[in-house]
Amino acid sequence: MRVGITGHRGLSTEVEQRVRAILTEAVTEYDAGELVAVSCIADGPDAWWAETVLAHGGQVEVVVPAQEYRESLPASHWPVYDRLYAAAAEVHHTGMTASDSAAHMTGSEILVRLSGVLLAVWDGKPAWGFGGTADVVAYAQRTGMPVRVVWPNGASR
Repeated sequence: MRVGITGHRGLSTEVEQRVRAILTEAVTEYDAGELVAVSCIADGPDAWWAETVLAHGGQVEVVVPAQEYRESLPASHWPVYDRLYAAAAEVHHTGMTASDSAAHMTGSEILVRLSGVLLAVWDGKPAWGFGGTADVVAYAQRTGMPVRVVWPNGASR
């Protein structure tokens, strides 16, 4: 089962803990030998899902939205990004250079096409900018991709 991930970055520590618990529970629904996380491995839910799947015994495939993507992420996340990138069974590139909204959306579209289901750590609200979680969910829904929204009750971002 190939399970892609999209989700809000910059969540509070309290919401992070709750989301991580939801992801840890969700991973148990899948056979580790058949589970592949498809992720852009950004800070937040992307990386949390990849880490959870690896800890469960599954594999990770990484989608890199742009050549400058890693550098556009917080420097504090680079060690996690590098570790997950090195652990990837396969890496997919968009061919884009600048890490901008267009590249992020293109990467998410590739992620959706590579997945069998999309986990969305999403509060149900519109995206703050093009290529945000709501846009990825809308794209997945337009393509007929099953979307499973995971969001802690009462949480806000």
